[in-house]
Amino acid sequence: MTVKTSISLTDDQEAYARSLVENGQYSSLSAVLQRGLDMLRRENELHDAELDALRGLIDSRREGPFTDMQTLRADTLAMLERKRRERGL
Repeated sequence: MTVKTSISLTDDQEAYARSLVENGQYSSLSAVLQRGLDMLRRENELHDAELDALRGLIDSRREGPFTDMQTLRADTLAMLERKRRERGL
């Protein structure tokens, strides 16, 4: 289903959209704007998904055990030394 609506564009936006139609990249100005809205929707959905994933990571980190910097550094150095030995370095 399509709906007709009226929008306002700047001169530059209108010129760019028309150039895309004239170059054969899109069949009409409507097609240009529809594609732009589809891209914006996907971008927003991706952004929302990334935020949800980050919130989940933060929540899981908050619920997990706290590790102080000294312990973290010691664990990291031990892991690096273990990897060096495994590789014969």
